[in-house]
Amino acid sequence: MRGIYTSVNDIRKRVFSEVAKLSYEYEDGDMTQLEQIPYKIIPGEVSTYRESVFLEREIVRERLRLAMGLPLRDVSEHAPVAQGALECVQPEKYYQPPLINIIKFACHKCPDNIVEVTNACQGCLAHPCKEVCPKQAISFVDGKSVIDQKKCIKCGKCISVCPYGAITKLERPCARACGMNAIESDEYGRAEINKDKCVSCGMCLVNCPFGAISDKAQIFQTIQAIKSDVPVYAAVAPAAAGQFGAKVTPGKLRAALKALGFEDAIEVAIGADLCTIEEAKDFIEEVPKKLPFMATSCCPAWSVMAKKLFPELKDCISMALTPMVLTGRLIKKKYPGCKVAFIGPCAAKKLEAGRKSIRSDIDFVLTFEEVMGMFEAKGVDFTKLEEHGSMHGASGDGRGFAISGGVAEAVVNCIKELKPECEIKTERAEGLENCKKLLTMAKAGKYNGYLLEGMACPGGCVAGAGTLQPIKKSEAAVNNRKRCLQILMLCIVIIKKC
Repeated sequence: MRGIYTSVNDIRKRVFSEVAKLSYEYEDGDMTQLEQIPYKIIPGEVSTYRESVFLEREIVRERLRLAMGLPLRDVSEHAPVAQGALECVQPEKYYQPPLINIIKFACHKCPDNIVEVTNACQGCLAHPCKEVCPKQAISFVDGKSVIDQKKCIKCGKCISVCPYGAITKLERPCARACGMNAIESDEYGRAEINKDKCVSCGMCLVNCPFGAISDKAQIFQTIQAIKSDVPVYAAVAPAAAGQFGAKVTPGKLRAALKALGFEDAIEVAIGADLCTIEEAKDFIEEVPKKLPFMATSCCPAWSVMAKKLFPELKDCISMALTPMVLTGRLIKKKYPGCKVAFIGPCAAKKLEAGRKSIRSDIDFVLTFEEVMGMFEAKGVDFTKLEEHGSMHGASGDGRGFAISGGVAEAVVNCIKELKPECEIKTERAEGLENCKKLLTMAKAGKYNGYLLEGMACPGGCVAGAGTLQPIKKSEAAVNNRKRCLQILMLCIVIIKKC
């Protein structure tokens, strides 16, 4: 639903904005304002979105806790919204898994995996639905088709033959979007996430039309760090192109981030270039001499999925550090003692940054959606901002990491530079369901000698759970910036030769 501004988006933005305001204004352990925020977001006595204004406010309370990095409260126990909130004032990582959470009383208990006949049934004479059903699950009541759910095996044959399209299969939107089949049901029929299967890609989050799923955030902690004496640098992912408005250039975004209090902003595409070189060298040295194929490593949800479901192939996943980590290390090497906040489209990056081997490189992870809430809190007006230099320094290929196929293209181009005679075959998949198919075929030997690229989100990073605009629009914006930089570099080469 990216690109369609809904009431769910509105509530999320207002929650992020209020948490940011609270953090900017916070001092001396005073968390009383937290109790008032639900009444600011859901004012009055009459409900707007659900059957009860009290339910709406209670959902907002849980959203506030998650936005501050706090765990959900147990519904069966009394606890104030601010319980444990004082622990958030420290500018350091706070949230613990699970990252993706379901607010149970916000869940609609959507019917899952049910084939049913709609009111569009015309009770036709041919009744092909009944004729093709292998389990005789379809009968007629008052001239209309009825499906016996106990007999139905959800084969879909009746759906395909109905001339009126009157039979449909109902699936939970969150379950349909989950490529790991991690969405299950609890004893009350509400959605539940199997933590052993979940890779925190966030696709369930953006596909739940009831806004019942949310991830934890570090907005409060990041702002507390900004307010401290330690400089905080923003590492901005390539997928930022167009996210904050078509006219927001890298220079304006840099100025906007500095208005939030960041010391400066650096583009993560620089780290992508380093990742490209490392993966290119690894491919040349290891495929096919040591490994049958090599898979890219920059998407954390993809690499975690691969290691969960295909442990025998773990050595085939590139060991190269991701662009986020490489950029963080560069910044901390240049500015010792600073903190780094990664700003990007991805929910899974939050867990990647929490790994013991990476915690010292990346201090905070914020999505574009969360940063937009910070801009709202500070009243940042992009139209009044002046260009503040730019975040240039990376190649066009580095910026292309944000779209599906971009990583493989960058690595291939680098290999051609390092070893022109080398022939490279590539294959890519986007969406975890397709990624599983790709690795299944690789396991069977279908892609020996290949460079494989996997992206958990359909479309690549531009389709991440924390993005703000339509995927195709984001893809076009990234490609445009990529081309502009390539043209600029070509012009510089020509001028030097002249």
